[in-house]
Amino acid sequence: MGIFDIFKNNKVIKSSDNSVLGPTFLEMYSEHIQNPDKLETHEWRRKLKSSNGNTFFKIKYYGELDSNLIVNTDFAPMIIWAIDISSGQEILLFDGCKHGYNALFCDVYSEEQINNREKFTIYKDKNSNELFEIVISTYYGIDYDDEFADEVDENGYIKLIDNTLQKFEYVKRNGFDTLQIWAINEKGNTFEMVSEELA
Repeated sequence: MGIFDIFKNNKVIKSSDNSVLGPTFLEMYSEHIQNPDKLETHEWRRKLKSSNGNTFFKIKYYGELDSNLIVNTDFAPMIIWAIDISSGQEILLFDGCKHGYNALFCDVYSEEQINNREKFTIYKDKNSNELFEIVISTYYGIDYDDEFADEVDENGYIKLIDNTLQKFEYVKRNGFDTLQIWAINEKGNTFEMVSEELA
């Protein structure tokens, strides 16, 4: 069984390019998946790739573990980085204080919560593996154009919960309502690393 057999099915879907625009901060660090399994019409799914083309990463995170899943702490939301093992490049995968519908429109975080999440842990699976290929899915079940059209100003900006202004197109891409991250170790074993509802 190949490492991406979990993303295959009997339907002929050639790649994960379903015209859904994903997070802006991952745009330069992802590639399409061939024959994705059960790709939803409102789902953006990609494989992580660094600037130099590497696809194996160490994962460092602020958060807690619940079985294999990275979750928020009582103090603050999780933040997750992928580290390219060949170049040392760090790629932000998710920041719970900045990304997702709730972070943009519902939850306000203090400067302490945002800035004091520096105690990072290197992620290891149950067999102490710490090198992984990464597959990320973000879901867009919220109709932003219908729900927020009246709140967008003449310059294309919308006010967020923290009273800052942000481009509406940026908000639609980074205000996803669900996040899933899968890790695939060097033996080809796949498991879910993150599963968060964000709305």
